[in-house]
Amino acid sequence: MKRNLLTLGLMLALLACHHDDAPPTELDPQPVFEIYTIPVVVHILHEGEAIGEGTNLSKTRVLDQLKMLNDDYRRRPGSRGYNEHPDGADSGIEFMLAKMAPDGSATDGIVRINQNEHENEYVDSYFNYLAGYSYWNPEQYLNIWVVPNRDDYVDTFLGLATGPETDLPGGHLLTVGEPAQAEGVIIGHHHFGTSNINSKYNLGRTLTHEIGHYLGLLHPWGNKNCEENDFCDDTPAVDSYVTGATTYIGCAGEEVMISNYMNWSDDAVMNVFTNDQVARMRYVLENSPRRKSLLSSPGLLTVDH
Repeated sequence: MKRNLLTLGLMLALLACHHDDAPPTELDPQPVFEIYTIPVVVHILHEGEAIGEGTNLSKTRVLDQLKMLNDDYRRRPGSRGYNEHPDGADSGIEFMLAKMAPDGSATDGIVRINQNEHENEYVDSYFNYLAGYSYWNPEQYLNIWVVPNRDDYVDTFLGLATGPETDLPGGHLLTVGEPAQAEGVIIGHHHFGTSNINSKYNLGRTLTHEIGHYLGLLHPWGNKNCEENDFCDDTPAVDSYVTGATTYIGCAGEEVMISNYMNWSDDAVMNVFTNDQVARMRYVLENSPRRKSLLSSPGLLTVDH
């Protein structure tokens, strides 16, 4: 969870976990040959405004966010996501707005819900609450909910994500998803895509960060232990939150990787996934329930008219 404060006073007790015996302790980074594409559905919850106004974000804003997401995950030259760090890597993972809806109809991958026209009751979790408005099969789609926040919530609530079922070490530190609760990513509307808000988090990196959790990545500080933090050898060890834009010395005299997407750094300085982080995400996509099935989702297919 990036900057882990919840809006509207909702407190999530989401520390349950899934892990198997004898998890793999090391993943050998390999050259990326196969590009994995994940179908995305963006559920925009709004307050009745016209499309493009207020909380009812425009399709242009959605496409801008998707472009930045792909730039970041593909380490695309000429973009904000490019870096020349010796441990920086192209993940070989891309994201595409779904083309086919669950009922087989054509879609642009955007669902708009006027909250004023729907009754919905908070029961046991924020994810289940939002799923009460709109939720597509998590075996076939990455659900992203963009939620309306008051202007005074800028930088207070940014985003949340559920993690995968995985036997990777540290998996118990990720927020549990199905079957315990609906799964996907939640983003406050101010921080979705590029915006002109007065914030250090206005370049769409909240989604980059949260999808990292969705694909099995931990914060570099993990459980705040220098010896066992995020289980990625090429992210310098830290034992406390990393924020801001200036690097400093962490554990064992190593300089903190302030540019890593899995910190709480300013959006403007984020541009690195490391080789080990990429290996971890690709392992999840190849092995985890409701992650590996995304790669063969009908949501990726064009509907014939």
